[in-house]
Amino acid sequence: MRVVLGMTGASGAIYGCRLLEELCNRGVKVSAIASEMALRILEEETGYTRQRIASFCELFSNEDLAAPMASGSNLFDAMVIAPCSMKTLGSIAGGVSSSLIARAADVALKERRRLILVTRETPLSMIHIRNMLAVTEAGGVILPACPGFYHRPKDIDALVNHVVGKVLDQLGLENSLFERWHGSES
Repeated sequence: MRVVLGMTGASGAIYGCRLLEELCNRGVKVSAIASEMALRILEEETGYTRQRIASFCELFSNEDLAAPMASGSNLFDAMVIAPCSMKTLGSIAGGVSSSLIARAADVALKERRRLILVTRETPLSMIHIRNMLAVTEAGGVILPACPGFYHRPKDIDALVNHVVGKVLDQLGLENSLFERWHGSES
């Protein structure tokens, strides 16, 4: 499996980092795209540097519109944007491919490949909701970074793992990153 991972300037960089680690641990070939703001937030929130991300996978600049995944003839199986800013969501919803992340997402949609957006914003405006609807109607999956609490998470890692596990589920990759719901005991 080949996955394109987009990382934008939204808070929640840990979701992209943990997903990258989990995909690589499963032998998935990952090509990452990071905006300059994403790289800045990655370092501020997680300590990850450009070099550390590049040690896991091939890393592309968000300005590199000549990168392989900018073309529909480049075969990748899925794209995940984690975290996905509302700016990026709006670009994708409007079909504005002025960055590599938005263009690769456009390619995923037009080629009918899996596109998963791990959105990170609260509260949501009507504009955000309409953009989410537009992407969903085009075939994308909106997966907000909203962890469950039924498994009584003990720390932030458990919360992050819940969201990342849900992304892996959407990609069809088995995982045990979070406890599955088995019904309540009454």
